[in-house]
Parts: sequence; structure tokens; C-alpha cells
Amino acid sequence: MSIAFDNSYAALGDPFSVSQPPDPVRAPALIRINVALAEELGIDPDWLAGDEGVAALAGNAVPEGASPIATAYAGHQFGQFNPQLGDGRAVLLGEVLDRHGRRRDIQLKGSGRTPWSRGGDGRSPIGPVIREYLVSEAMHALGVPSTRALAAVSSGEPVFRERAEPGALLTRVAASHLRIGTVEYFAARQQHAALRRLLGYTIDRHYPHLAGADNPALALLDAVTGRVAALIARWQLLGFVHGVMNTDNMLLSGETVDYGPCAFMESYDPATVFSSIDYQGRYAYANQPAIAHWNLARLAEALLPLIDEDSERALAAAKDALGTFPQRYEAAYATGLAAKLGLADLDSGADRGLADELLAALQRDAADFTLAFRFLADEAHPEGAGRGGGALLQPGTALLEWLPRWKQRLLREPASAAQRQQRMFAANPVFIARNHLVQRAITAAEDGDYAPFHRLAERLAHPADWDPADADLARPAEPAERVYRTFCGT
Repeated sequence: MSIAFDNSYAALGDPFSVSQPPDPVRAPALIRINVALAEELGIDPDWLAGDEGVAALAGNAVPEGASPIATAYAGHQFGQFNPQLGDGRAVLLGEVLDRHGRRRDIQLKGSGRTPWSRGGDGRSPIGPVIREYLVSEAMHALGVPSTRALAAVSSGEPVFRERAEPGALLTRVAASHLRIGTVEYFAARQQHAALRRLLGYTIDRHYPHLAGADNPALALLDAVTGRVAALIARWQLLGFVHGVMNTDNMLLSGETVDYGPCAFMESYDPATVFSSIDYQGRYAYANQPAIAHWNLARLAEALLPLIDEDSERALAAAKDALGTFPQRYEAAYATGLAAKLGLADLDSGADRGLADELLAALQRDAADFTLAFRFLADEAHPEGAGRGGGALLQPGTALLEWLPRWKQRLLREPASAAQRQQRMFAANPVFIARNHLVQRAITAAEDGDYAPFHRLAERLAHPADWDPADADLARPAEPAERVYRTFCGT
């Protein structure tokens, strides 16, 4: 068996990356293979689960054709610029063309030290591996552009953080690992030739329709702005809180990446924060659209020398492109919110007011965000109910007061109640990667029990399909189960 690697980014060489083989681990053992993703990548899952495949997933053997590298990038972290970050605990094994002809990166996380480890051990405890596997695959199943998890393996070695923890590696798949911080890295060094080469590479790989654009840098900024606006709208509609929206954690492809201190909000509260290091709430749920816009402004700054040699003209053009973000975000969010409410669209200010009143009601009730919308899907056609939300949510006073106005609005919709309900079920999942369930899977995995992890992974692959046998995986956390803080594992 071989993996058909085709390594275009490694071919760029210095200064974009350094050659970096992964460090072997003591006793690798398979935890899980994503069979469907392996097949999509043209990799035999049986080979991948065998001794040779596990050795490759653990970094104990470099597959033929791979060209492992650690990539260079910078980034604004909590608003402060760090000019040199780079892959500190990951190596990009290489790229493959999947069965649809799409170029995909295959990266090992937790694979040992690199020149950018900054004194770290380059390893990962098992907790962040389990979290990223579960949440990234959940996001994919929910229709959110995301990096994917191909495999998880244990290392047979301890990793020392606040305590000794079992070590593990994640194999991550991405459209690419090109970040806003990648552009910032070369801009900060005024390496304009490298910046132009990166611009051309990014357009060729992710935005080929921009080839031949009159102003490639401006066209790229506009295209990335559109993708990020749509992405953040999807996050908000699902109650997803990323936790570390640094510019090195935002991909130019528009995929979600780096599932560190992330979580799904339960009780609706716009101020929700999970990250253990976000003391000021910079990356709270309600702030995510504005932070995305801020990050795109950092991308624009990095691209200014390529937009126009005249700095004033470059700045004016960049501001115009960035100025489209609010409208693009609002349009994507409004379309998604209408679908969640069973409406063809939010066709008036009154409709948006009705939606805003719902969110205010959910906040007053401290209602579970996910189950409240699933409850509405049941209420949209009571004869077809029993799909999870109605059974698991005890509606609060504010929601019950709001409900008649929404039902009156539904009477103006052309679709039948049954059609509307089916669309709402598709737009409103009943199963999400709830924080206490993820933590339960992590705690069990630390003791060598992967059954909760496997069960949750299989359930999250079908988030909209209600099954009463899995009701315990749809319920919010009890007070004693709540996990208020999450950690990145570095």
C-alpha cells in the first residue's frame, strides 16, 4: 500500500517551511480510524489500521512519497503580534488529491519538536486529540467548513503538563494549512517576493477563478472575506465558540481549524467564554463576528504592498473590500436563521425583530440553545413531533410567551407544515459535541477506555437524526457535569 502524495507546498522550500521528520514514539496503538475519510482520500482504511499504517500515523515511519515539513507563520494572539510562531508540534506529511480531485493536506499533530517549538515538547496529551477528533468531525457533519480528523493513535508515552497525561497524536486533514498568519509572516519581514509567491500559490490552490484578476491581492482579500463571513455565520447559528480566534488560527481556505479550547454553548448567553486563558472575554460567542472582521483587517494590512505601490490607494481599496464583511455576514446569518425558524427568508424588519425577540427570550429563560430550536421544529408541526427537542426541553416562560407570534408568522409561509418541519429538522441538530460529553470521553480515554469516545463519534456523525436510545447524548449537562473552562493542551 502507498499513499499518492503530491507535495506542492513542500516544493516551495525555504522560507515557507523546513524539512522536519516526526519524532518516533515508544508504543503506538490505534484508537480510531475515520474509515469514510480514508476512502475519500484514496487510502485503504484496512492498511491504515494495520501495523504499517499505525507506524505512519504515529510518526514512527515516514510513508513513501511523503515530504514532512514544519511550516512558517506568524500571528496576532489575543491582539498582540508575534512575528514567529510556526508549527511547534505538528508536521505536514504531504498532500494528496482525493477522489474528487481536491488537494488535501495530511498533518500529524503531537509529532514532536520542531524549530518553532519554543521550548515545548512538541507532544499532545490525549485530551486535545480526543476533543479535536470529536468536534472537528461534528462540525463537518453539521455542514460547517472544517479541517477533518483522519485518525487518532496513542503514543505509549506520558506527556507532562500540570500532571502526567497519556500522549497521543491526531492525523488532521485540511484543504491547506495556509493561515492569515502565514501572510503576516512574510509581510512582517518585508519579504515581498515570497509574499507574491505565496499569493500566487494560494490563488492557484483555493481560488483558481481569480487567476488573471487585475489585482490578485485585492481579489484574494475579497474572496477570503466572503468565505470567512459565511463561516462565522455558521458558527453563530450553531452556538459554537472557537475560543482562540488568533490570526494564526484562521485559514485562508475558510475552513475552521485548531479546535483547542472550543465548545458549544448550552444555555444561551452572548457573553459565553470557555477558554481558560481568555480572561477578558475577547473571544466570547457574541464577539466572534467582530473578531473575524478584525483578523481580516490584519490580512489586508499584510497584503497592502501587493495591492498597490501607492500606500494611500492600497489602503482605500483594502478598506472597501473589508467594508463588505458586515453585509456578507448579516446576509449569511439571516439566511441561516430563517431556515432555523422555518421561514423562507427574513422578509422584513418585523421578521428580524421576531428573531431577536426569540434570542432575548432564550437568554431570559437560560434555555439550551440547541434544544430550543429543535423544540421549535417539533412545534412547527405537532403531528410530526417527537424528534428530541420537545421531549428534552422544558420551555420557559419567555419562550412560551413568544411562541404564538411565531406560529402566527408561519401561517404566511407557502410550504406545508410537514415540509417546513423536515427543513427545520435539517437546520436544527439535536446532537452536538456537548462539552461534558467530550470531557467524559477524554476522562475515560485517559484510563484506556475508548468506548465513550467511539459512541459519541458515531452519534455526532448524524446530528439531525433523533434516536431515543441516545437521549443521554442530547441532554444538556447537569450542574455537577458542567465544564466551564477548556484548554488547548500545549
